[in-house]
Amino acid sequence: MPQIVEKGNKNKSMNYDLIIIGSGPGGYVAAIRASQLGLKVAIVEKAELGGVCLNWGCIPTKALLKSAQVFEYLKHAADYGITVNGGSADFDAVVKRSRGVADAMSKGVTFLLKKNKIDVINGYGKIKSGKKVEVTDAENKVTVYESKNIILATGARSRELPNLKQDGKKIIGYRDAMVLATLPKSMVIVGSGAIGIEFAYFYAVMGTKVTIVEFLPAIVPIEDEEVSKQLERSFKKMGIEIMTNASVESVDTSGSNCKVKIKAKDAEKIIECEIVLSAVGISANIENIGLEDVGIATDKGKIIVDSMYQTNMPGYFAIGDTLANQALAHVASAEGITCVEHIAGLEPEAINYKNIPGCTYSQPEIASVGYTEKAAKEAGFELKIGKFPFSASGKAKAGGNADGFIKLIFDAQYGELLGAHMIGANVTEMIAEIVAIRKLETTGHELIKTIHPHPTMSEAIMEAAAMAYGEVIHL
Repeated sequence: MPQIVEKGNKNKSMNYDLIIIGSGPGGYVAAIRASQLGLKVAIVEKAELGGVCLNWGCIPTKALLKSAQVFEYLKHAADYGITVNGGSADFDAVVKRSRGVADAMSKGVTFLLKKNKIDVINGYGKIKSGKKVEVTDAENKVTVYESKNIILATGARSRELPNLKQDGKKIIGYRDAMVLATLPKSMVIVGSGAIGIEFAYFYAVMGTKVTIVEFLPAIVPIEDEEVSKQLERSFKKMGIEIMTNASVESVDTSGSNCKVKIKAKDAEKIIECEIVLSAVGISANIENIGLEDVGIATDKGKIIVDSMYQTNMPGYFAIGDTLANQALAHVASAEGITCVEHIAGLEPEAINYKNIPGCTYSQPEIASVGYTEKAAKEAGFELKIGKFPFSASGKAKAGGNADGFIKLIFDAQYGELLGAHMIGANVTEMIAEIVAIRKLETTGHELIKTIHPHPTMSEAIMEAAAMAYGEVIHL
């Protein structure tokens, strides 16, 4: 039996004002904001500080993608008038660089938590009734802490399909894909959301023969249809094979390679590859954390909360990937800040989930916010649509990045910017302008009259707005 130690006396003041389970971009941001507001805070983490995002998600994948982009530039150096003799990718060094970046960022979170006087409790956290958190450490010692408030920020993991069980060797998830010992000659990627697309780009550039299998009719299926078509064209130019309206029926791993049976358009096809990457989404980490013991309500594997992230049990809150909202790091951070400001007695504005930017960091990049054209029409809006191709952008042409476009969707009646859809170089750095415009309820005419610097990729935003209203100059 593990030794149980009680921390705190219910007849005296609680140990903490707030305990957060999970130190990802939701948990650690919430902890820092709570400390700024004068709360006594502890954060419980079973693994590395920073969670999946900093250690096995957002940050290390971007390091891998940057290495791929540099390698791609080398391979196309002649296009820029540069002669490069030789040049090859050291896959092991690329992976090590990525891990180094992740380690540095995790240490940065450690510094921030210490700076803000937040107690870090190492171990597996489980909530109990009476606003208690039971933490089991690496030596199986159990300590119980008390708090006035508890936030669950336990994140998510790679989702497994019944016919695509991950073994970490031949059938892998995103975590394994970041630390493969050798570069595979061939890979089938199942799923074409952001995770699948980013790894498709990375491995294709590094030299792997990549096949994407997508169950739905288009890759990046949540994006605007024109963006999906453009990405498909760009990827096919890179030599990536794309199969849509297709499903993986089974994978035979008994031989040296995987034999992937794929059903597409009422026909079956078998593809041989070294590695199968399952990128079919995520599952929330809400099992075995005490939800049933406390009586916290869930629905379809997600915790149910109100607009301030309180569960049905007072004093217990949840944020991030545990909820049925967009599973994005910046969403978790925003939810964490809103939640603790509410706990501290402020009156924060509820998050508008219709104005959340989404980004995919392949090349070309994808960034979007708001309604797609199809969704806007289905919602009954009369539309004005402006689309400006990067082939007409001086900065894009000079940079050798002419693939892609900016597409803006306006409400014809009031001029409200309903949605923006971008595909091209650096568009993930440009989407924030659109989010601010939507937040401030700026009209299309005001955007046209907002002077953008020349030459920049961002000029295409102004030009797309002008296109929607028949005022475009450079097209």
